[in-house]
Amino acid sequence: MISYELGVEDLADTRFAISPLHETVLSLRVLRDPGLSALHLPWRRSVLGRLGGLDTGLLMSLVAVRRTLPDFLTPRPTCFEPAFEDELAVVGRTDPATVRRDLLATHAPDPLPDALRAADTADDASVLGLRDDLCDLLRRYWEVAVEPMWPRMRLLLEADMTYRARQLAVGGARLLFADMHPNLRWHDGVLHISRMVGRYHARASGRGLLLVPSVFAHKPAPPVGADEAPMMSYPSRGLATLWAPAPLPDASALVSLLGASRTRLLGLLDAPLPTVEIARRTGVTPSAVSQHLRVLYATGLVTRARDGRHVLYRRSLLGDQLTGFGG
Repeated sequence: MISYELGVEDLADTRFAISPLHETVLSLRVLRDPGLSALHLPWRRSVLGRLGGLDTGLLMSLVAVRRTLPDFLTPRPTCFEPAFEDELAVVGRTDPATVRRDLLATHAPDPLPDALRAADTADDASVLGLRDDLCDLLRRYWEVAVEPMWPRMRLLLEADMTYRARQLAVGGARLLFADMHPNLRWHDGVLHISRMVGRYHARASGRGLLLVPSVFAHKPAPPVGADEAPMMSYPSRGLATLWAPAPLPDASALVSLLGASRTRLLGLLDAPLPTVEIARRTGVTPSAVSQHLRVLYATGLVTRARDGRHVLYRRSLLGDQLTGFGG
């Protein structure tokens, strides 16, 4: 059992983040043990054939027999959606004592696998060399196994956070955690996480709680070490159809349905853009762009959010599904 004691200020500072590095590291469990989730078998099959140039022995050694992973490879996200390279840079600055401690704690009580034996020495240079090798390997693995699917994964994770934020707004912490996972229980200011290999009770003490929805987490996953700031990855909603191949859209039929201008606008909106920038890229007047965007927003094909004086538009999950642009 792992538990977090959360005060009023900690609840006020409970927030969400999306982490591409967390997803990359957690996916190693599925790669090593396909029995964890039948839902991910299509992803696993598609990835296995592309790993020929990677040191899979070193990759798989990161997952312990009890399925724990080293904490230093999943640093606490510093913003809502950090870039993979920024997160990996944090890992690349980890001191040798922490690398050694986390690798030993991950595999305890078992000895370190042969691929990680450099961490079980007093030679800091060897430990730092292992750390750098792991960073390089994880970067290459991300590019092959996770990055191609990241836009689709990110949309699913964003949808989960929207749902959870509503649960928190409507029913507070009790409703937030009520249907997150059967292993979670909120009682009297304490979040209990059952069926964990590790055991500790930690007070948040003003550090808040960071919640990280995950495609690859099969159950709630707090840090292995009690000294880490309160954080928990948890299984995202909506995984059942994540890896199902999307039907290829008929471009001519799409134009017939939406019109050429609106189809072109949807193609641009894979990232948030203001009206003036859309007009500049398309060569259409801002007033005409605004008219098209009102229709696309009213039909749920784009989302919008205010950023200062600008309203940013972005293609919605429905827009991705209709057009096939989202990958």
